[in-house]
Amino acid sequence: MKDEQLREKRLVYYQEDVEQIEKLLQEFLKLSNAKAIFLIDKEGHLVSQEGATETMHTETLSALVAGSFAATKEMARMLGESEFSVMFHQGKRDHIHISLVSDRAISAIVFDEQTTVGMVNLYAKELIVKLEKIFSVASKRINQEHKMEEGYSESVQDRLDDMFKE
Repeated sequence: MKDEQLREKRLVYYQEDVEQIEKLLQEFLKLSNAKAIFLIDKEGHLVSQEGATETMHTETLSALVAGSFAATKEMARMLGESEFSVMFHQGKRDHIHISLVSDRAISAIVFDEQTTVGMVNLYAKELIVKLEKIFSVASKRINQEHKMEEGYSESVQDRLDDMFKE
């Protein structure tokens, strides 16, 4: 993938974005009664986490979630789907619900018998809509800054050309 394509896909989070994201994740935990939630970029980097995460290896979990999602995307493609937007893994005690967020990030929700997959799924859908709004604003901001940088570079180049003309 070219540098420009990577730049377009990558989101930069400002402090205000992170604060909004953290608030939404905390609200989600209260409503769903889940144990923990992680927001992970598609490359496997942890963006934010909330809940009982002290005993979890969050960086490893983030990388594994992203890898699992990438593998599942390939399975979906083989079945004629563009991708599966939600995955669910059920364990004896703990379960994990994984959702794609706006083709930019992945939410991974850890929960147990204190709630149900239905509750987690319901509130996850609401959360995704809210996160997509934050991502949309951040994406527009990045595109505007990139356009300003391009205009500035061209202006500097024109001035340099004018200065060094013979």
